[in-house]
Formats: sequence, C-alpha cells, structure tokens
Amino acid sequence: MGYEINRRTFLGSLGALAAAGTPLRAAPEAPTAPVAVAKVKTYAEQAAAIEKMMDQLGGLGKIVKGKTVNIKINFTGEATSRLGYLPPSRSYWTHPETVGHMIRLIDKAGARRIRVCEGVNWGNSLEEWMYKASWDIRALQNAGNKVEFVQTGLPYPGKKPYTRFKVPNGGHLFPAYELNTVWAEADVLVSVTKVKEHTTAGVTIGMKNCFGITPCTIYGNGAGDLDEPLKAPRGGRQQILHNGRQQPAKIALAEIDPKSPRQDTYRIPRCVADMAAALPTQLTVIEGIETMAGGEGPWSADARPCAPGIMFAGTNGVTVDAVGMALMGFDPMAERGTAPFERCDSQLKLAEALGVGTRDLKRIEVVGTPIAEAKFDIRAVPGKRPRAGRGFGG
Repeated sequence: MGYEINRRTFLGSLGALAAAGTPLRAAPEAPTAPVAVAKVKTYAEQAAAIEKMMDQLGGLGKIVKGKTVNIKINFTGEATSRLGYLPPSRSYWTHPETVGHMIRLIDKAGARRIRVCEGVNWGNSLEEWMYKASWDIRALQNAGNKVEFVQTGLPYPGKKPYTRFKVPNGGHLFPAYELNTVWAEADVLVSVTKVKEHTTAGVTIGMKNCFGITPCTIYGNGAGDLDEPLKAPRGGRQQILHNGRQQPAKIALAEIDPKSPRQDTYRIPRCVADMAAALPTQLTVIEGIETMAGGEGPWSADARPCAPGIMFAGTNGVTVDAVGMALMGFDPMAERGTAPFERCDSQLKLAEALGVGTRDLKRIEVVGTPIAEAKFDIRAVPGKRPRAGRGFGG
C-alpha cells in the first residue's frame, strides 16, 4: 500500500464507459490465488481451523512479518441491534473470537504492529463502541504485543487526516477515494467478517466489508458538497454513495459520470469494486460458523439466522468472494437478473474488470475442504425468501 496508489495505468475513458453503464470486458487473465476452505461447526473449533487455513495458504509470515497490519472488522448497524435473541457476533457482525485468533496468529507470525479498524457513527473511539457492544477489549489487547484500535469514522489525528487512493484502470464510480490515513500507513490489509446475503449488493463477503472504509465525514449524509469534511459523521452513506443525490465533500474528486443511474443497486456494486482495486486486501478471512440469511442485518425484511458451519480464507479479494458465493449455493459467474444479483450488478464482475482477480472457479485452486463438501444453500434456510424487484432504469 502507498500514499497515492497508482500501480496500473489510469484509463479514464474505460472508467467513464463503466459509469455510464457500458459493460466492461473482464481484464485478460485477471489474477488468481488459492482459497482455503474448512468445515467448522462450533466456535471452539475455530482457532485450530484458522491456523490450518493459514498454513494451507503458505503461512502468515510471508504476508505480515515485520509489517503494520490493519484488520478491518464489521460493525454494521447499531451497537445494540440484534437478530432475535442472538448477539450480533453470532448473526451479522464479525465475531470477536475470530478477531482475537487472527491477532494472536498475526503477532506470532512477526507483525510489527496490529491495528483493529472500523468506522462507526457513534462515539469518539472504537473501544467505546466495543464496550457498548459488550466486547472484551482487554482480551483483544492481550492477544498480541502491540494492538491498537482505530475509529476510522473520524479524521485521522495529525496534519494529514485523509489520503487519496486512486482506482487502477480509472474506476467505475469515482476515479479515486479519500480515505482515513490509517489505511495508507499500513503495509497489509486484512478483511475479517461474516458471509451473508445483502439486500442491495446481493452478497456481502470480503470485498463488501471494505465498502465501510469510505469515511462518512466525506461520503456520508450531511457531507455533500461541503468545502471541508465533517468533524464527525452524521449518519450513513445513503445521500452520496447509495443514491447519488449529492457529490462528496470537496476534498474528494467528483464521480466520473453524474448522469449515470442514481439507484443503489447500480452504485454500490461499483463502489465495492472500486475499493477492491484502490485498496486491495492482502488477506481475507471469512467466518460462517453462524450467520444470517436474507440480508446483511436484522433490519432486512427476510433476515433469519443460520449455521453454515464453514470458514474460508485467501489472499485475493475476488477469488475469496467467488468461492464464498459457491459455498452459499450461488454461481460466481452470475449476471444481473440471476441469483443472488436479481436486482443489482455483480460486484465480482466489476472488480474482475478492474483487474483485481478472477471469479472463474476453474482458475481458482481450492485447498482444504472441497466446495461440494462444505456447500450450504443459504436460500434454503427456512423462513421468508429474498424477493426479486426492479433495479435501476426500470
């Protein structure tokens, strides 16, 4: 990672075509990387399973030794929201035990510094949010020698609160994104979250987790068209990233095509793909021991708990999500109009077009448990089913 990532040629015309709705041809021979899969029925089995998956991927040392590592977790929603009587970590949030195991292993592999990062819209610190959410902060601190917590929803302290990350190949929605400088200070980005469906983006696996890196002080409600970023978030990203009713705060570049569709089912998958290219993950660890079907949180109309009993991990964001889709019972090559993308565009296809990675299972090596043995049909979970609906442009 760098202060202004620009490792590929900036092709503005390609980005403009994508934003205008013209399909992009997938980058020839998009990169591939192995994905490790494990059947994990209980959280008591999780530590051993994660350690084995890291070994199957070639070891953590080659990724993190001597480096600053940012772990992006997922705290979508409110600190006190829950699905029925299940705590959020057993239904739709990253599980704290998964984070603790990863801190321990990353520290053991020789990382110089570990930062647990998430942007939340309440409180002055991430620790404060964790405390309200009943997380054991001391346990996470003690899992490694130097563990810090960073609330990325607030400006980074110091002279440079934000850093611009350009999107290789021009991007789909924005040509670059202004992000908290903590992301520029890291050598390694690790995405740790659950595998779920998503009411707007079809699925939320590893790449969609990083959508939350976009700061609401710039891309959130109340920040639109301001001369300076907000000092603190005022809400979610609906007005700017979801619906495109406003441009972000003027510190950021305007979107590529302001005449492109204003629907979230068009915009969110493109933003996810942009982020996957601008700030790629070096490791993604996905937990599906317990999760939910029908959406990304308790507010989803068809939300229902489930226990797939799986975990998977890999070093390429697109290959991990492709295997994740297959484990959920979906085709990672699915186009708009077919499950799980009945209403939206495929974030995997859009990221593949930016050269992030391949979604073609024939080109992805799966190590550990074969997909056929770990597959869990998330649409077969009892209860209400997601409904197909109209997307952008009618």
